[in-house]
Amino acid sequence: MNAPALPKQRMKVPEFLAWANEQLDSRYELVDGEVVAMAPDRLRHNLVKLEVAVALREAVKAAGLPCTVFTDGVGVVINDETTRPPDASVQCGIKIKPNRMVLDAPLIVVEVVSPSSEQQDLGAKLIEYFSVPSIRHYLVVVPEKRAVVHYTRNDEGALSTYIGRSGDIRLDPPGMTVSVAAMLGPELDEDAEAEIN
Repeated sequence: MNAPALPKQRMKVPEFLAWANEQLDSRYELVDGEVVAMAPDRLRHNLVKLEVAVALREAVKAAGLPCTVFTDGVGVVINDETTRPPDASVQCGIKIKPNRMVLDAPLIVVEVVSPSSEQQDLGAKLIEYFSVPSIRHYLVVVPEKRAVVHYTRNDEGALSTYIGRSGDIRLDPPGMTVSVAAMLGPELDEDAEAEIN
């Protein structure tokens, strides 16, 4: 079966969302007006995304916050011509609109690094996500290095960076703590990894 041809014309976010809603076989994002097909997950990447979402959900519950954790596939609108689907995200204090494909005001976004995405996750996406006024935290999970890079923006707009290899990361706002180990999940045996690649 051949992959569907991507639209050649440039799109704005509303046009892209309507088009993407009709696609049944793949995942896409809109980058600077162009539709980009997303590569399928490797097993390690997929397992870590699950660990991240579960860890965030447990942190939200433990703190008793009115927040919802989303897995990949839900978009964050960067501007009129770009929407990115982070690997996980958290939105707080906003009633969920079940039929929407994008978040209204994400507070936390997470990307899990894969060999093909590392440069974008630590470069372009850092700039893009922090252009969204509601985003206060951007977590970049680096499974191969057993680390989580936490970028946070304070009330004045200044960014700070913390690299966590153990312990907890404080996400304030909304006022919760998430375990680095829980986000990374168990270490995968290198021999087992060779079998799944």
